[in-house]
Amino acid sequence: MTDLDPQQAAARTWFESLRDRICAEFEAIEREAGSDASFEYTPWDRIDPSGEPGGGGVRGVMKGKVFEKVGVNVSTVGGTFEGDFAKSIHGAGEDPRFFATGISLVAHMTNPHVPAVHMNCRFLNTTKRWFGGGGDLNPPLPIEEDTADFHATMKAACDAHDPAHYEQFREWAETYFYIPHRKVSRGVGGIFFDHLDGDFETDFAFTRDVGEAFLDAYPRIVRRRMDTPFDAAQEAQMLEWRGRYAEFNLVYDRGTLFGLKTGGNIDAILMSLPPRATWS
Repeated sequence: MTDLDPQQAAARTWFESLRDRICAEFEAIEREAGSDASFEYTPWDRIDPSGEPGGGGVRGVMKGKVFEKVGVNVSTVGGTFEGDFAKSIHGAGEDPRFFATGISLVAHMTNPHVPAVHMNCRFLNTTKRWFGGGGDLNPPLPIEEDTADFHATMKAACDAHDPAHYEQFREWAETYFYIPHRKVSRGVGGIFFDHLDGDFETDFAFTRDVGEAFLDAYPRIVRRRMDTPFDAAQEAQMLEWRGRYAEFNLVYDRGTLFGLKTGGNIDAILMSLPPRATWS
């Protein structure tokens, strides 16, 4: 992969810094719970179908007392889309060359009172350049206080840039994070945005604020619920709910498909799957 231009380098650097701060905060929560769990980082390299180096990334995974399994990945890849897949990507229909950098996070929690969560932010270049991302809360046992806290924090990040953003991106998340064959939502929503291809600095600033909002809201929710007692029935409900989460990620999630279609690291792509799940 060729050297990065200033915009690409700036996006990659920020995604990596966000990863470092999120992982440090999650490890701090484990320390507070009396655990010495920490992230294990596995670098990986990608070879483009052309045979040239195609970038790579780092897969970070922690299995602890509070976080049964959490993955935080950063990748920076580039090359050429194969076959008709280019036609499904914004701006790649006429030229299949691409660049992508981003952060992706999924946390599955030990305590069913602590919501699972997903967050990602990304910057893609084809014949167009755009940001995408968002975050959504996925509680097995929804608690209104936590749902309201998460949404309010995301709304504040949106409102700082455009008063129309929150409602638009909240509705997009509601539509996207839906499991048609189950006719249920994956969780209690959040925001989802894509194809922000206006002014780079404006869109990058918004994307950064979304990442900061996640780092503000989610650790606070975890600390609020991580010591709440739970019983076997509540744990069973969590495991069944995780099966729904796995179904969505394997059948519908665009990020999973993008990773598979571009020759990404399989373990990094599938780190979103829960460590345990049940289907009745």
